[in-house]
Amino acid sequence: MDIRAPDQRYNPYRIFSREQWAALRNDTPMTLEPGEFSQLRSMHDRLDLKEVEEIYLPLSRLLSIYVDAAQRLYYAQRQFLGIRDRKVPYIIGIAGSAAVGKSSTARVLQALLARWSPRPKVDLVTTDGFLFPKAVLEREGLMQKKGFPESYDRARLLSFLSDVKAGRSPVRAPVYSHLTYDIVPNQWQEVDQPDILIVEGVNVLQTAPLPHHGRAVPVVSDFFDFSVYIDADVSVLRDWYVKRFLTFRDTAFHDPRSYFHRYSLLSDDEAIATATAIWERTNFANLEENILPTRPRATLILTKGADHVIETVALRRL
Repeated sequence: MDIRAPDQRYNPYRIFSREQWAALRNDTPMTLEPGEFSQLRSMHDRLDLKEVEEIYLPLSRLLSIYVDAAQRLYYAQRQFLGIRDRKVPYIIGIAGSAAVGKSSTARVLQALLARWSPRPKVDLVTTDGFLFPKAVLEREGLMQKKGFPESYDRARLLSFLSDVKAGRSPVRAPVYSHLTYDIVPNQWQEVDQPDILIVEGVNVLQTAPLPHHGRAVPVVSDFFDFSVYIDADVSVLRDWYVKRFLTFRDTAFHDPRSYFHRYSLLSDDEAIATATAIWERTNFANLEENILPTRPRATLILTKGADHVIETVALRRL
């Protein structure tokens, strides 16, 4: 895997094969029990304990080194400046296409990081909660662009991250329901001064046009200390999305409360055609226009093969 521009000789990433990366686990113990792990994995995700041992344990070890170094630098700077700031969390962003496995990765990393000494408090927030409510998306003609940057309440998300990074407590994030496909009224997730915050979402590495006036234009990734992009070939992502749709058709879509209940009676051929059309119209378009262009901004890139197994790891050089 080469992440350089065509005319660029220097590669800003170090590329590791699966075997090379797995060796970096060293003697890191497995801290997840099989039963606990099964609860962290998404229903349609093939992530297994071997993947955790070979990929995510070394990653959690690396992240613990980054977090420790950031904390030591923070305290040294505070001493140098003679100030007493509030504790600020280390924020990790996780990006990638729909159906690539971001949610499972985020939950597994949360569980692993929380077990590192001295047992840091690790919270997880998804950007789904910062989507505009369904009524707003319908009014603005954005339902077919759900997940695109313009479908998010960017100001609210930036305000949330700013408050978290400033050490304010508690800070509330809206709650999203995948069942109703909408924000849940009057429900909140409270984030109360965590040591580490994981922020997961398709567009968390999105940039903004540079202003001509030179004033600051904040973006979500400005608040990240480390970022992970989960990658796979487009054809593979499409196949995973269709298979996930078929799984939901046979399970969650049967709930009468489901926004997608109307798809529960589709035949296999009809469901495949419907899922493919949704993928092409919304998810592939979003990937091509907004998500994939942000891949080179990540600190670390995990590249999966068609069998869901991570084949290479690319780590940005310091």
